[in-house]
Amino acid sequence: MGGFFGVVSKHDCIADVFFGTDYHSHLGTKRAGISAYDKEIGLQRVIHNIENSPFRTKFDHILEDMNGCSAIGCISDYEPQPMLIRSHIGTYAICYIGAINNADELIDSCLGAGHTHFDAMTGGAVNHTELIAALINQKNDFVEGLKYAQEKIVGSASILALRDDGAIIAARDKLGRTPVLVGKGPEGHSVAFESFAYKKLGYEDLLELGPGEIVEVTADKVTQLVAPGKEMRMCAFLWSYYGYSTSDYEGVNVEMMRYRNGEIMAENDELLGNSKDIDYIGGVPDSGTPHAIGYANKSNIPFARPFIKYTPTWPRSFMSSKQNERCKVAKMKQIPIHDLIRDKKLLLVDDSIVRGTQLKETVDFLYTNGAKAVHMRSACPPIMYGCKYLNFSRNKNDMDLLGRRIIMELEGEEGFNYISEYSDSSTERGQKFRKAICEKLGFASLEFQSLEGIIKAIGIDESKLCTYCWSGKE
Repeated sequence: MGGFFGVVSKHDCIADVFFGTDYHSHLGTKRAGISAYDKEIGLQRVIHNIENSPFRTKFDHILEDMNGCSAIGCISDYEPQPMLIRSHIGTYAICYIGAINNADELIDSCLGAGHTHFDAMTGGAVNHTELIAALINQKNDFVEGLKYAQEKIVGSASILALRDDGAIIAARDKLGRTPVLVGKGPEGHSVAFESFAYKKLGYEDLLELGPGEIVEVTADKVTQLVAPGKEMRMCAFLWSYYGYSTSDYEGVNVEMMRYRNGEIMAENDELLGNSKDIDYIGGVPDSGTPHAIGYANKSNIPFARPFIKYTPTWPRSFMSSKQNERCKVAKMKQIPIHDLIRDKKLLLVDDSIVRGTQLKETVDFLYTNGAKAVHMRSACPPIMYGCKYLNFSRNKNDMDLLGRRIIMELEGEEGFNYISEYSDSSTERGQKFRKAICEKLGFASLEFQSLEGIIKAIGIDESKLCTYCWSGKE
């Protein structure tokens, strides 16, 4: 996915942007960059690969090497960002969060118009950040260019730009799929994906941009350049998994949502009689843990951590692009607590089930260490459609998803006409679907949070949420 952070201050802000960008490290694993503006130096930029080393290690030098009262930073899962652009509307640094599904079409259109070119990456690919800049530069001013880019992009794009006058321009995706929040401090303003990042640095909430809203941010004020639209499709998966627990989106705290989500799942299991004779409730760390706490609190079954992730030296398991390497790292991080596993019936709650590969490794690990039974609960509905708006997973096609593969095994392609039935545990197809996954992954039982349940836990009207990965609804 990715995340960004920016500051405009009356004094040097490099330290704030260093720490603020680092607080977005959970959102991306491939590239990170910082761009700063100084009146004497102008625009500066540093980009590093963070696949095998954390942001702090790669960027600690900027505290001495960079200067500026305004700066933006970006964590990216894909292209190097920010990019420095010089055009007829000025020189600026730019980064974005999202996914451009019609990139090839837009590139051909730009090239067909003539008098432009792109810096080609390996294999001839074009950095989508540069593509966004090319769209912006087709207009005569920055605001009209941003509006034009947002209109042309099929997918999503929240954009942060640093101009060569020191101002930051922030534009939220036209349907608000990702958050953009602005904080106010004693010396200036901050813009972030994760609100806790600027709060930790002494800024207070000022506003959350609405869908398609564009603002100009300086040290002294925040000026609205484009008013927000009325239609919104905020990514619901942010609350379930990607968002950091201490953040708030649309006024809803991530951690509190996960507690409510777990409670709703426990209520459903109690109603169906599915949670009897369980010794401990546990979460698949880390993001499954708050869902499990909510489940345990509601069910009155003790919460426990039967295994702990050893994270001081092991990188995140999804860093590698190779599935076998991700599984190896995930396995090496799991340290068992035998007194909580041996001869125990465990119910684990995970944030989601995407491919299921690492989850099978976890269940096998628990059985190897003496678990009597391992029941599994997914804190969101079955993922049936690969995300095309935020690139939240590395799936190249829908058949990478466990849910799709199980349906294919059970009914072939004809089954894809009944995805809603497979997602619903009350249907015959839904029951066969869950049984097949249990047999494949070794679960004693399996249930998913319902779409209605997760929407209730978020507490926002369904019409304002994107649930495409679960429901297929645009």
